[in-house]
Amino acid sequence: MFKKILIANRGEIACRIIRTAKRMGIATVAVYSDADRDALHVEMADEAVHIGPSPAAQSYLDIGRIVEACRSTGAEAVHPGYGFLSEREAFAEALRAAGVAFIGPNPHAIAAMGDKIESKRFARAAGVSTVPGNLDVIRDAAHAAEIAQRIGYPVMIKASAGGGGKGMRIAYSSAEVADGFARARSEAAASFGDDRIFIEKFIENPRHVEIQVLGDKHGNVIHLGERECSIQRRNQKVLEEAPSPLLDPETRALMGAQAVALAKAVDYDSAGTVEFVAGQDRSFFFLEMNTRLQVEHPVTELVTGLDLVEQMIRVAAGEPLRIRQEDVRMQGWAVEARVYAEDPTRGFLPSTGRLTTFRPPAEGEDGGATVRVDTGVGEGGAISIFYDPMIAKLVTHAPTRAEAIAAQSRALDGFAIHGIRHNIPFLSALMGHERWRAGRLSTGFIAEEFGAEFANPVPAGTVALRLACVAAVVDAKLNARKRRISGQMPVARPVVFERRRTVRVGERDVVFTLDGADGHWVVDVEGGDSVAVAGDWRPGEPVWHGTVGGDRIAVGVLPVPNGALLSHAGSFADARVYTMREAELARLMPAKGAAGSGKQVLCPMPGLLREVLVREGQAVKSGESLAVVEAMKMENVLKAERDGTVAKVLVRAGDSLGFEAVILEFA
Repeated sequence: MFKKILIANRGEIACRIIRTAKRMGIATVAVYSDADRDALHVEMADEAVHIGPSPAAQSYLDIGRIVEACRSTGAEAVHPGYGFLSEREAFAEALRAAGVAFIGPNPHAIAAMGDKIESKRFARAAGVSTVPGNLDVIRDAAHAAEIAQRIGYPVMIKASAGGGGKGMRIAYSSAEVADGFARARSEAAASFGDDRIFIEKFIENPRHVEIQVLGDKHGNVIHLGERECSIQRRNQKVLEEAPSPLLDPETRALMGAQAVALAKAVDYDSAGTVEFVAGQDRSFFFLEMNTRLQVEHPVTELVTGLDLVEQMIRVAAGEPLRIRQEDVRMQGWAVEARVYAEDPTRGFLPSTGRLTTFRPPAEGEDGGATVRVDTGVGEGGAISIFYDPMIAKLVTHAPTRAEAIAAQSRALDGFAIHGIRHNIPFLSALMGHERWRAGRLSTGFIAEEFGAEFANPVPAGTVALRLACVAAVVDAKLNARKRRISGQMPVARPVVFERRRTVRVGERDVVFTLDGADGHWVVDVEGGDSVAVAGDWRPGEPVWHGTVGGDRIAVGVLPVPNGALLSHAGSFADARVYTMREAELARLMPAKGAAGSGKQVLCPMPGLLREVLVREGQAVKSGESLAVVEAMKMENVLKAERDGTVAKVLVRAGDSLGFEAVILEFA
């Protein structure tokens, strides 16, 4: 077994690999760029080596620097994680030449499966069902339109070396092909250093189901069941689960057999994933094979009880698999949610900055379920523009799908993240969505149910009542604390807490009387029920844990004058608690209007200006593309919201832009 391994990655996956290596008694080496000098994975590793500037192309994608880090530290093997160099044949070959083991598949398998075009040819030869399409590299936009017309719309434009939703576009017309081809090729070149593009038929209303395979260097290959990854946005996965609510045992066995056959055809000898696009009728077609560890691997680990990182390390060290296909058992159900630094209310634009507060929910057992949090950040850490915006992965496992979803909902409410925008309200809304709970999924789910933007739900019904009750007891706790502050001026008549009060949750006023103390309260709602509330929240804690009406819940709490900003089940509430006289006066206060940005086009997030598509004096129509901003490895096209004439262009391609930096002005 190896004594020391180097992790050629960063963030949560680097931290996750380090945890398994430490448990196995293996020393670890981290590598880091300028932006990651104080990152969590650097702190966790036994050693750390600086490998260059912040841009990935000059650090995490620099094969020479990684190999030199192995030489200088004496690392015997390298785990690439996912992304970066994990699917580069040249990287595996460079390590082999340096006498360092690659904790991943052999270079031949990477070459055969890592290239999406060649992998489809291999799959066809191996008898695996494939999607109709063109497997020749596309020369230019005109060639792309010609092929798309022949295949028939809609089509998927994909980067041959792509992954993670980058370098992918769906087109329904020749105009969309032209724009999608340019964007996909640009993203592919920037992210993977390979701008080859191909086109295939897009299966409408599809599901994304993948099979986890595991092989060793002795010819043994098994599969570990499937994962459903249909909940996606911009072709990037948001929620994953194992098993899939779609498959029956017969389809699972057939899909698994095809995945194993393909893996054996390329002598696959590590953990890998064979991805399929599936119809609602359980028909399925080969999509691609990822020759690496997947982001969503924890759901497979929780339902099978296997540590996939450990299996990869043991295989790379030459050990045969210790389990056979008949030994694989899928127990219970697991759900994973990806927590991203992005603002769902502004088109899911990336959000960068410092995590002034980061308190994930507690890991371990929770009412019969298991909660797991994989993260690569800590409180005080920064979310950079240079890398993927993932903050954490939240994984829950329970005996049934419904119980795993319920545990996921509670755990999402248990997060406290301040300093940046994040997608937890959106994830919470997904967890409560009837169609998701029923398992009626497709890759178009988010677009169909939520559209391009997400609006935070207005608290209503049970959620509104819960928030009103929590606001009432938080206010009482804060008031009691204020009354105990020493050095207050003497008064003739001591202040008595008025137990009859009003809480305003959004546009709704709830009059209540509060009784109790020491964490056990009764909120008597006028015109409604009496609600028992129990919790041991203390001022300063960002999350309130307790029960409301007998239901165990968590509520985010950020105190403000006369109340608190509360979050629960995807809803936000500016909850203000007043005495009856204060409520009467508050209703007389004028509402503050929002300021507008006038005739300026502002950068919606910090990023790099890739291209300005208009010039001064040019007339533009509503919906016309104005500029391309790259942030967190994704290109975002800014479009005109109205007709107008460009008066000034204030920036140039290559400029680094801050949030709301002025890009251009209209006359």
